[in-house]
Amino acid sequence: MGFTETPLTGAWVIDLVPITDDRGFFARAWAHDEFVDRGLDPTIAQTNMSRTSRPGTFRGFHWQDPPFGEAKTVRCISGAVWNCIIDMRPTSPTYQQWFGVELSADNLRMLYIPEHFANGFLILEPDTTLLYNVSRAFAPGNERGIRHDDPTIGVRWPRPVEHVSEKDAAWPDFA
Repeated sequence: MGFTETPLTGAWVIDLVPITDDRGFFARAWAHDEFVDRGLDPTIAQTNMSRTSRPGTFRGFHWQDPPFGEAKTVRCISGAVWNCIIDMRPTSPTYQQWFGVELSADNLRMLYIPEHFANGFLILEPDTTLLYNVSRAFAPGNERGIRHDDPTIGVRWPRPVEHVSEKDAAWPDFA
């Protein structure tokens, strides 16, 4: 696995390193010790899957308030998304900054998202499926969110956002 630090403190892009032959490839998709060696939380308490049929659909931005924060890894197993994260840790040097990366079934990429980061993604291809591991079970009543178009954050999306749930469209301005 290849780990590349993002501009946001504690967040990483993780690439599979395939070993290929005439049958296809083999790659490690998870390695506990490689996460620990970088100070990342390797705990998997829950695995979630989402499938979205329409390109231009936005899901997120969500995170859990302390002490219910969840570290996450997100991988696209069919289709493609542009996954965007926002550092929501008030004491972080990258507080309120965002970073986006394309995750697709073709590029085999995974994104490590530390606790107290907002996570959201924009669907790029029809019938896109994501698989994500979280370090703690969801704690109802402790979820927070930011709209995809919040002016304080100013995310620049790679294509227009066309579909948003009522819940995700209703978050108040962050400022």
